[in-house]
Amino acid sequence: MQANEPVISVRNLVKTFVNEEGRHIRVLDGVTLDIYPGETIVVMGGSGCGKSTLLNCLIGEYTPDEGQILFKTGDMAEARNIGTMNEDAMNEVRKRFGILFQSGALFNSMTVADNIALPLLEHSYVDPSIIDIVVTLKLQQVHLLEHRDKLPSQLSGGQKKRAGLARATALDPEILFYDEPSAGLDPVTSAAIDYLMMDLSKKLHVTSVVVTHEMDSAFRIADRMVMLERGRVLRIGTRREFEALRDREESELETDADRLIYQFLRGNVDGPLTDARGLSEFEKLLIEG
Repeated sequence: MQANEPVISVRNLVKTFVNEEGRHIRVLDGVTLDIYPGETIVVMGGSGCGKSTLLNCLIGEYTPDEGQILFKTGDMAEARNIGTMNEDAMNEVRKRFGILFQSGALFNSMTVADNIALPLLEHSYVDPSIIDIVVTLKLQQVHLLEHRDKLPSQLSGGQKKRAGLARATALDPEILFYDEPSAGLDPVTSAAIDYLMMDLSKKLHVTSVVVTHEMDSAFRIADRMVMLERGRVLRIGTRREFEALRDREESELETDADRLIYQFLRGNVDGPLTDARGLSEFEKLLIEG
């Protein structure tokens, strides 16, 4: 159920990079969307569509060239634009969200328990004895308690993702960002991570923003879905709306946008996303532009 007021509002977001030839590539081109408390929203699209750049803007790693990213978490009296914040103010906002990186991003020299304790040691004033209790609870939530003293090198890919998720929730965030959470996992492990994400979202009452191109995962976890193409929002809708489009007959598609989204959702080789060489529109831009 969406609350009336979004926790994140993105307005006319533009981000441009300069390639090796000195040409400016507009990777985000006027992105506008709202993210509501408690929902799981999936951002999807082909390689180069801008979804990873959008995520990096949302977490404050990239500063937008134009537009606004407004955060309004629980104790904020009014929405604040993170694009105009200094580093100290941005770090305060970062304490309100957790991030599960694609690789898990665990520190290899630290045990699983120490990795999860790190945000608490760095960003809270919790007594060390309490930190150990919190770490135990977080490990129990992701079913990794028996692995607490292992190093990341001793974990499987799925276990690393679970440990990364436990660390992302260490400070009880209001928002969780996921960067390709199913990447590199077999289908069974991927499904297990998806169900864990859904379970934690319900138990912790968090808002989840998931960047992925894995459609099986997207249709399992999403409340709403956002399709990006060439740095623009092509469509925002509920999971059921995207399912209905995916399940239509190709001959019933009415618009170019429908045909493009249909090709992506079904993984078809032929369609408006690719040319005769199998190149995406973004890849053609880089080669020919």
